[in-house]
Amino acid sequence: MQTADKHPSMATDVKTILKLKVPVIVQIGKRRMTMEEILDLAPGAILELDKGSEQWLELMANNKPIGKGSAVKVGENFGIRIEEIGSPRERAEAMAG
Repeated sequence: MQTADKHPSMATDVKTILKLKVPVIVQIGKRRMTMEEILDLAPGAILELDKGSEQWLELMANNKPIGKGSAVKVGENFGIRIEEIGSPRERAEAMAG
């Protein structure tokens, strides 16, 4: 007998969990700055990041990496074309914390 058969509410719980919306972040790069540098930021300032313009962007869920991709334009918005993605298990573990 399947676990879901023994516990019908378990199947309902899984369906509910799969419908939860979680924030997804596409990170273009990082940089460490001193507090003074941060306080000196002004409109028009340009920050150089640690990634080259041709490197893949990092796709994150729950602040944990789950994949990589390249930037694309979708209408008037930015998007990401997935080039590498973790397994469903790896992605679920990232979202679980």
